[in-house]
Amino acid sequence: MTTTAVRATARGSAGAVPGPWTLGLLRGALEIKQFFRLRDQVVFTFSFPVVFLFLFASIFRDHVGHTGVTASQLYVPAMMASGIMSTSFQSLGISIAVERDEKVLRRLRGTPMPPAAYFLGKIWLVLFTGALETAILLAVGTVCYGVRLPSDPGRWFHFAWIFALGLTACALLGIAVSSVPKSAKSAGSVVVLPFLVLQFVSGVYIAVDTIPGWMLDFGALFPLKWMCQGLRGVFLPDSAKVLEQAHAWEFGRIALVLAAWCVGGLVLCLLTFRWKNRRDG
Repeated sequence: MTTTAVRATARGSAGAVPGPWTLGLLRGALEIKQFFRLRDQVVFTFSFPVVFLFLFASIFRDHVGHTGVTASQLYVPAMMASGIMSTSFQSLGISIAVERDEKVLRRLRGTPMPPAAYFLGKIWLVLFTGALETAILLAVGTVCYGVRLPSDPGRWFHFAWIFALGLTACALLGIAVSSVPKSAKSAGSVVVLPFLVLQFVSGVYIAVDTIPGWMLDFGALFPLKWMCQGLRGVFLPDSAKVLEQAHAWEFGRIALVLAAWCVGGLVLCLLTFRWKNRRDG
């Protein structure tokens, strides 16, 4: 083979090396495959918000004020927002902490795989599971509780960016909080507790108009409250605006808050993420 042919072959081989985006997609496919291999995890992940929706919607079924909206219909978008945060913040916060404790991250860091590919794989995982979770809850809400799908394309546009920004913000916060637990055994407690508190002060389990103002102000510091409010604005009639703290859907403010949390979450990830435990040096 001539020198020219060798160089051409080398250039072709170098060009065939997959980049971070391709590796991230492949890593995401692997993450999804591994997720569905754990059947108990799959059942719990997708059934938990559905069960809670069924319980709360069955207990509270009366109409709320003069809005023409039932309490069960209020729970559907709130549970959708909670499901998005569950499949991103909670899932990543626990799973990455476990992988770090089991030295999976340390081994991956020693491979030629770009670090970005690992995080892209996680994003693909939460995007897939978050979309599936949302679709399940929306199907249950429309079939069982009379939630109407929007006929206005503008509302579907709002749904798309609320889902994308909310999922991204919560995923980044999940990656950041994964550095807090000192071991895999404590990961569940460390991550679940703040998520549980936020669900109560963000209008997931309790109607916004019955939550004390100071609790709402605290919940407004975090993405979940704004995701709940935005999804209510998408799937509920405008008559339900009066139930919100500001008596408006505030889509502009929701976009700003979620975008700010995307930036803030990325900064937190860059400042706090570690590939190994503190005890490993």
